[in-house]
Amino acid sequence: MNKWLSFDFRLHTAALAAIVVAVLCVPLGAYLPVECGYENGAVENVQMAVLALGVYFCLTARNHRQFFVVVALVLVMLMLREVNCGRTLFFARPGTVNEFYKWKEIPYGWVARVLYGGYMAGVMAYFLYKRLYLQIGGVLRQVGVPVWNVILMLIGMALGIYGERVMNNMTVEEFAELGFYVALVGGIHIYARFRENAD
Repeated sequence: MNKWLSFDFRLHTAALAAIVVAVLCVPLGAYLPVECGYENGAVENVQMAVLALGVYFCLTARNHRQFFVVVALVLVMLMLREVNCGRTLFFARPGTVNEFYKWKEIPYGWVARVLYGGYMAGVMAYFLYKRLYLQIGGVLRQVGVPVWNVILMLIGMALGIYGERVMNNMTVEEFAELGFYVALVGGIHIYARFRENAD
């Protein structure tokens, strides 16, 4: 294990993939059918697949396994967020396109919010109770921080905000989120596959 935090400037495969997504997200958003950016559309389905792959990497981690279980639970949280805890899967407004009932319009919809909040609180409680925050330094020091993955995550967030608030283009926003998730899961893969100091 490295004594001090180090940085890795290599372009890993996931970083290269995220670069491609980042470069193409605006032109693709401009030329692809708007349906690609809809809820449960093609781009969001790819996002879900990338996040599911991240969960797999976490659950098969070669080190700090309890820590990566929490990371997997956070990724599941992101997956639930993408489908709004199932609201965009099961509560579409009849006769509309890409419109959904709000939780307050759904009988007992408040239960979903309570369960989601309870899930987040439970993950945090487990993280604190098991004192897994003490493993963060060890996880970060076991390999160099993948600089390009971090930069591309920031670019993905910025492009997502730009696509949503400036361009008002859902497809650009969804592609930007995809780039963020690819860079994130790529970084998780780097750390989860490191063999040294496995618990």
